[in-house]
Amino acid sequence: MAGNRYLIFTSALVVALLGYMYADSLVFLLSRWLGTEDYSHGMFVPLISGYLIWQSRRRLSQVSGEKSWVGLAVIALGLMLYVVGEFSTLFIVLHFSLWMVIVGLTITLLGTRGAKAIAFPLGYLLTAIPLPTFINASLSSQLQLWSSSLGVGCLQLVGVVAFREGNVIDLGPVQLQVVEACSGIRYLLPLASLALICAYLFKDRMWKRVVLVLSSIPISIVLNGMRIGMIGVLVELYGKAAADGFYHLFEGGVIFMVSFGLLIAEMALLARIGEMKSQGSVFGRFTWRDQSEESAHPAVNIVPCRIQSGSGRAYLCSVALLAPFTLFSTVVVDRGESPPPRAAFVDFPMQIDGWQGRPFPLEPQYIDALRFDDYVLADYRSDKELPVNFYAAYYRSQRKGQSAHSPQSCLPGGGWEITSLTQRDLPMPQGVMQPLRVNRAVIQNGGQKQIVLYWFKQRERHLTSEYLVKVYLLWDALSRQRTDGALVRLASLIGPGESESTVDRRLQEFAVAAGQELTKFVPD
Repeated sequence: MAGNRYLIFTSALVVALLGYMYADSLVFLLSRWLGTEDYSHGMFVPLISGYLIWQSRRRLSQVSGEKSWVGLAVIALGLMLYVVGEFSTLFIVLHFSLWMVIVGLTITLLGTRGAKAIAFPLGYLLTAIPLPTFINASLSSQLQLWSSSLGVGCLQLVGVVAFREGNVIDLGPVQLQVVEACSGIRYLLPLASLALICAYLFKDRMWKRVVLVLSSIPISIVLNGMRIGMIGVLVELYGKAAADGFYHLFEGGVIFMVSFGLLIAEMALLARIGEMKSQGSVFGRFTWRDQSEESAHPAVNIVPCRIQSGSGRAYLCSVALLAPFTLFSTVVVDRGESPPPRAAFVDFPMQIDGWQGRPFPLEPQYIDALRFDDYVLADYRSDKELPVNFYAAYYRSQRKGQSAHSPQSCLPGGGWEITSLTQRDLPMPQGVMQPLRVNRAVIQNGGQKQIVLYWFKQRERHLTSEYLVKVYLLWDALSRQRTDGALVRLASLIGPGESESTVDRRLQEFAVAAGQELTKFVPD
């Protein structure tokens, strides 16, 4: 009885400490689960993992309670990731940190054998973690293109005249844009998560389980492409209104149910292959119950865990290890940022060294998606040459999901194919700026080509890598108490009779002119 009271008290203390430390991370998870359909399956993952642990209780009663201090090392590593995650502004690191702490606590409480007995439920928790923003954007962009291509293929197969430019499907009088919400990622991630559960419950050879999980990827992509094709057919028959509202939602639900049905059919097929085909149907191997353990130990006294002195001390030490990090999260992590004053982009000059600008507003859906604090978008023209499109987005704080992502993930969506991507140094006026390191992309859409230059401005640095941006964000958060920065992008068409070198010169000239003004709006 005293042991139970000890376990209840310490567990309640652990939950309180973790809830306080990871409050921002947990709120973010809930917002993604409840606010985006891409990760709506995440809210069920902890419940499923909890049930799988409960149904393994007989096995746990046999193996838990051994002495183990390994969990302390796992917790310590998780807490190190906590510090890195808070200062690097990456929610994904905080999520992994919390998961590692949970795994470490499990090991200290149940021992390594006990943790191994529930390894899958613990690992399955990872499927509830959203992908990092820039990875999610890149994956979604690629899925949009694949889905668009498959959708056009389905339309052409049934005799509908359709063409594709990027993620835009041209039906003649009507154009359908395959937006991020229609990329298929909201089918891919839940179906892969469901396939993992099916593979775990499917009592057969490991290679069959692996095939089952991997097959969920092409199934979701192909069926989403077919869904887009179905929408195109409905638009062709009933008008553009058929692409929205009830039909759109109904088709999504049908596609997911068909995907699940294909997984079940695949398991039935796999069950008939190999030396285990005589051991019953697929439904005989697809069970939530730990039948082997139940038959082997029908009279076992089921207890949640057995805490011996060694594991009890290890668990108590782990609780003591968590306590100082609550103070850290209050004193260090929650300190406010202090970026220097800056001018608003609304005051960015429309006339710079002979360049005359004309501003454009961004559409609301793009503003909501990019989540910057300030921006400028304008076309600048010098003499009679083609204009340079100038875009800069400023982020006051790039902590925890608020950060710029590379144009590589969004350029293809507009129908532009990246044919070349390199890095180069642009010469700058001596004594004004160091050579400007930029990404140079050549993109093409049909017969049109343009050159795009972009870089990330982080204080006095000009960076070309999103990953290096995260490294410097960590350093600047620690040393300067700042995570502000901006994405800067220049683009210009290659006009008739122009060479790439001509456009490079035009972009370089504007980069020199704009760079001297940009510091007022994106401070070093």
